[in-house]
Amino acid sequence: MLRRALPVALPFVLIASLTACGGGDKVEPPARPALVVQPIPAGDAVDTYPGEVRARLEPELAFRIAGKISRRLVEVGERVKKDQPLAELDPEDVRLQLEAIRAQVAAAEANLQLVRTERDRYKTLMARQMVSRSQYDNAENLYRAGEARLKQVKAEYNVASNQAGYAVLRASQNGVIATRKAEVGQVVAAGQQVFTLAADGDREVVISLPEHAIERFKIGQVVAVELWSQPGKRYAGLVRELSPAADPLSRTFAARVAFSEAKVPAELGQSARVFIRSGEHVPLSVPLAALTAEKGQPYVWVVDPKTSSLKRVAVKVGAYGEERVPVLDGLSPGDWVVAAGVQVLREGQKVRPVDRDNRNVQLVAGE
Repeated sequence: MLRRALPVALPFVLIASLTACGGGDKVEPPARPALVVQPIPAGDAVDTYPGEVRARLEPELAFRIAGKISRRLVEVGERVKKDQPLAELDPEDVRLQLEAIRAQVAAAEANLQLVRTERDRYKTLMARQMVSRSQYDNAENLYRAGEARLKQVKAEYNVASNQAGYAVLRASQNGVIATRKAEVGQVVAAGQQVFTLAADGDREVVISLPEHAIERFKIGQVVAVELWSQPGKRYAGLVRELSPAADPLSRTFAARVAFSEAKVPAELGQSARVFIRSGEHVPLSVPLAALTAEKGQPYVWVVDPKTSSLKRVAVKVGAYGEERVPVLDGLSPGDWVVAAGVQVLREGQKVRPVDRDNRNVQLVAGE
């Protein structure tokens, strides 16, 4: 009888056990460990920006008339001298226009000769009182019109002659061809860029400044420049030019840094780093891993020392460094900031603060 009763009673025992468990208090999940650190003084904040050595003067070279490019005489990187031919347009249309205006000049000269002779004849006849004054005045007016017409077509001929010269694109000064924007066979408009010339002379470093920190930079600000070909050696420089508008793609502001020294061994296209000391006081910094953002607003997770729960705190940051980021506003020295795994945390979550050696940290409220 006992053996037959056990299979029947066992399900009721299990159901009673499960019912007892379900009716008890809700068990909270254990607090997850969280690596915490306190912000430390950032010291003298120095921002580093990569850049490229460029010429101070970079004129864009273009034809002054429209046409089809028939010859390209230089390559990118080639050194050129002032007035050296760089490219040519198909001269056929310009030549025909010049010949047409030359024919107009010949016709105007012949017409002027005719009306001059006619005027002189009427002048003689009027002296003999054989023609009226009005007839002479008409001949005089025809002569003046012919003279004006000749001046007009001669001016048009000079313009056409100049345009024939414009069919050859020449270097405006000594330098190096930096970029090429057109090829043989391409039809270009007047003023359309064909080459960029890196003129001989001073060299500069072009950098891009972040949009959120552009107000910290100004023209004339002292910087230091390090060439990648000469690591460890820094040259004094200053911010010479700041773009008034951000690049539509990168949303950064272009800046040009001039060398303070007259002779710096910087060649076109070399890579460089520009070090700019922050002009404002940056008291604190946190590890890069402690920072996250939502909808463009950076924030960190701060642990409440009393409850060990998380609170999201919005911060204002400076330029990112290699390992840390300066915090301009939002934190105090006594805050405890989560420094790892910040993407999976949530507001109000309970955590167990630990250090880098996985030892429990006794949080002390900051002042």
